[in-house]
Amino acid sequence: MPMYCFLANLSFLDISYTTTTVPQMPLHLLSKKKSISYTGCIIQMYIFLSLGITECVLYTVMAYDRYMAICHPLHYTLIMSRSVCVKMATSSWVGGFFFAMVHTSVTMRLPYCGPNEINHFFCEVPAILKLACADTRVTEVVVFVMGVILLMIPVFLILVSYVFILMAILRISSAAGRFKAFSTCTAHITTVTLSYGAAMFMYMRPAYSYAPERDKYFSFFYSVVSSLLNLQPEKQGCQRSAGQIDG
Repeated sequence: MPMYCFLANLSFLDISYTTTTVPQMPLHLLSKKKSISYTGCIIQMYIFLSLGITECVLYTVMAYDRYMAICHPLHYTLIMSRSVCVKMATSSWVGGFFFAMVHTSVTMRLPYCGPNEINHFFCEVPAILKLACADTRVTEVVVFVMGVILLMIPVFLILVSYVFILMAILRISSAAGRFKAFSTCTAHITTVTLSYGAAMFMYMRPAYSYAPERDKYFSFFYSVVSSLLNLQPEKQGCQRSAGQIDG
């Protein structure tokens, strides 16, 4: 049940994540008027960051869930109770919306005196900072520090979880048992690699390395393609979990 709870949150996140950017893309491609209001840009940035940060935190929670299921199976149902799962999922959402508010406030406090032409298909922080007519070094440092907190720390915790998981799997005597245990983690490993890799490239690098045309592809990958690819791993993860229960 904890896995299904977290997968339900992740599925809703992926649907909402793409909804913040995809509907406006064909509108701008097909129409001559390619504009967004200042308020609309702030809202889009805030919602996009909120969902993205929530997803990062949720991946860490899911890694802990896999760690408990494989390394402490006898205590799993006791520790990962329904109330604990709800609290962990809720904390992911609250943390995502809180840090997104800080991120958006720091970015939009800068003066933007034009030209207000965003070289991007949605209001993303690196593209918006290029339009500021003031020194952005302090803002860039804040964005980098938040990237360390919201990307590097979760990645470290996920890696630590999988080190313990791998050690536990290697202690399983049968090859079939090792494969069955590891198969429950493959979907999570795939989604973490896809999402964190592109996000770290976008938000944890110096501003001078920003290349709009190249970075559009990375943004499109982790904001649209990654979420679409997540649907198949999530489905496989549910099927494998059902197989374990039946067995």
